[in-house]
Amino acid sequence: MRAVSVSALQHVDCPPSTSYRPLARPSLVHSPGPARPIPGYDPDTDRVGVLLLNLGGPETLEDVRPFLYNLFADPDIIRLPPAARWLQPAVAWLISTLRAPKSRRGYAAIGGGSPLRAITQEQADALAGALADRAVPARAYVAMRYWAPTTEQAVAALKADRINKLVVLPLYPQFSVSTSGSSLRLLERLLREDAQLAAARHVVIPSWYARPGYVAASCDLIQAELARFPAEADGVEIFFSAHGVPQSYVDEGDPYKEEMEQCVALIMTELAARGVRNTHTLAYQSRVGPVQWLRPYTDDAIRYLGERRVRGLLAVPISFVSEHIETLEEIDMEY
Repeated sequence: MRAVSVSALQHVDCPPSTSYRPLARPSLVHSPGPARPIPGYDPDTDRVGVLLLNLGGPETLEDVRPFLYNLFADPDIIRLPPAARWLQPAVAWLISTLRAPKSRRGYAAIGGGSPLRAITQEQADALAGALADRAVPARAYVAMRYWAPTTEQAVAALKADRINKLVVLPLYPQFSVSTSGSSLRLLERLLREDAQLAAARHVVIPSWYARPGYVAASCDLIQAELARFPAEADGVEIFFSAHGVPQSYVDEGDPYKEEMEQCVALIMTELAARGVRNTHTLAYQSRVGPVQWLRPYTDDAIRYLGERRVRGLLAVPISFVSEHIETLEEIDMEY
């Protein structure tokens, strides 16, 4: 099994339909190509920042349980009835304590910690460099939702650098209330509580799966991996494995499933235009607990393809833009 991860960020903007809108009119207009003036930009007064939002991950085995606690203490991850929300810390402590041993084994199998922080920082540095090449003077910052550097630390850095124009880019191509939504809610609260940052102009890029650059980069990687298979690569199943969410989230209006299906359709349409005729499957991984999550589940889908005697499988972790435990351990080892 081979896994493909898209780690190169292209220029992105807001799709026409989304549950999150820019907090203010975008103050930057950027497109690839020769440098051009930035409408509304004053080099004497404007200090531009780009804030990358990501999940975070434990960097050592000792970090695993406190990381899990932070994750499950988020009411967007573990939803309790309003009358029971005071129990959130206790529930988070119990779940993180029970899950920590298994999670530690997983992180030990990939080297003793998550590479997510290092990769995300590399992406931030690459983005800042690409913007500088296009004469866009912006600083890039990283904010992790459940580990360091925390959103609070990133906001403090924005304030210290006197950023007054901010572009917020969640590193989740498809929007979900449990990923981008959770990070954006926390960030908006922190910005509102600070008078200096509350006065800054903001734009949020809630999802970017439909951007041509992202679709093209995904297709480039898929084609490169298909070329590594033996003869008759047309018989290889392109297997998109996305991080799942509880079905109840989608039932309540989370656009994640719809955006994921649209994303896969765009990629397969582009591949077809390039002459790739492989069939594909979309499935969902990483479910936790007894509730129903989005289906089909990745493990069930792999078994089904095995029953159909599919001999070649190219795994594409479609909801991830960097390697971490869900790709390095769950996809590469468990499945």
